[in-house]
This record gives sequence, C-alpha cells and structure tokens, in this order.
Amino acid sequence: MAGDNLLYDIYERRLAARIDPATVPHHVGVILDGNRRWAKSMGFGAAQGHKRGADKIEEFLGWAEQMGVQVVTLWLLSTDNLSRDPAELSPLLDIIAHAVDELAETGRWRLRLVGAVDLLPEPLAERLRAAVARSQPPAADVPEPNGETGAAAEPDGRRMQVNIAVGYGGRQEIADAVRELLRERAAAGASLEDVAASLNEEDITDHLYTKGQPDPDLVIRTSGEQRLSGFLLWQSVHSEYYFCEVNWPAFRRVDFLRALRDFASRERRLGK
Repeated sequence: MAGDNLLYDIYERRLAARIDPATVPHHVGVILDGNRRWAKSMGFGAAQGHKRGADKIEEFLGWAEQMGVQVVTLWLLSTDNLSRDPAELSPLLDIIAHAVDELAETGRWRLRLVGAVDLLPEPLAERLRAAVARSQPPAADVPEPNGETGAAAEPDGRRMQVNIAVGYGGRQEIADAVRELLRERAAAGASLEDVAASLNEEDITDHLYTKGQPDPDLVIRTSGEQRLSGFLLWQSVHSEYYFCEVNWPAFRRVDFLRALRDFASRERRLGK
C-alpha cells in the first residue's frame, strides 16, 4: 500500500508539473453528481453520501486555487431537487448550509449565491445569505481609488470567487434574468415594444446570476452522467465539457488534473 501511494504521489506531481499555467481555465463549473450512488456502493444511507460530498468541496477548492483557477461554480442543489422526498431533502439542506458556513469561516474565498434563493425555505436562505456576507471583504479592505487598501488587507481580487448554486436551474435563471430586465426597463419608462426592439444578448447576460463574471471555460460532471441537466445553460455555449466516471465523494486531485490536461489539449474555436 505504501508503495502504491508513493507511485500515485509521483504520478500526480508529474501530471501537475506538465500543465502549463497559461492553459488553466479561468472559470470552472462543477456538477457535483454521484453522492447517492457512492453511498449505495459503500452500503451507506443517502445522507452520508451527501455529507461526504460536502466534505470534498473545500478540498477541491484548494486544488483549483493552487492551479490558478479564478472562478468556480459549484452546483449543490437544483430546482428539481427541491421536490425530493422531505425525508432526504431536509438533511441535505442542512448539510449544504453547514458546508457553506464552513467555506465562509475559512476566509479563503469570496462566496456568491447563484440560484432562485426565494424558492428555498426562508431559514435556509437567510443562513446562506449570512454566510456569503461573512465571506466578503470588510469595508476597510476595499481598494481605494488610488488602489491601496487597509494596512493589513489583501486585495480581494486575489481571492478565488466561488459561486454556490443552490436552488439553481438554467431555465429558471434565464426566466429570472428576463423578468429583472423587464422590471428595470419598465421602471425607466420603457414600453414593451421599446424593450422588444432593443433587446440583445448582452442585456440577458447582464441580468444573469453570474453577471460580471467570465463564462465557464470548463464544465466538469462527475459520476459518469453525460448531460448538463440545465447547468449554466446560457453561459456554457462555448464551454468545454469533461465527464468523469468517478462519483463526487471519491473525486481525487488526480481526476481534477486529468480534466485540466484534457482541457489544455483541446482546440477552442469559441464558435468561430
């Protein structure tokens, strides 16, 4: 066993060393799939699978940070998941809230909620909002016009952005974006005809949950399923996809490095 671990460590280090930092994706989206399948294969209950999957998140973010990724979007709960059996959904929601609390407490990353938060139980929504607020830089750390920050502050732009997709659905996001856009234009006095005549793709992009962020370069889905299930529908039009057979709780750094290696080997045409 010790010999196997040594060989694995050597392989992992060599793999990491061969990845050119210039090829690392700026934004990585992850569909964290396979918690229940992993639990079943191990003889555990679904809650144990979700807990083990939640424990993997901080480890994964550390790998992404080390490789120079700037934005990570983690899909933790879809809008469809909200219709699950309450006996499974209730502990899952608590596990998610606890995981987000722990991410905020590390102070390592800037968190952002991505999803229809109003569809979540209010206590959960408030808990998630509070955790995200704790992850933001204090006012003293915000760069001044001259680019300086407080004496002990680190410029917040150096911290990786982590999007927490909870109560998220791609169609829901686009519908919400259009609604927000229409309300905004109506408040400015525009008629429906005016909006229809001037509407363009950038208008939708500017009202998505991820507004102001780069689109994902790479989307990873674990557990062997080869579909997006509505994840970042609008944003992923030019994304590269990597489908990994490993269930999320068993996902290793070497699996992530292989995804980065695969991404680096592709010729990205970006629709051209």
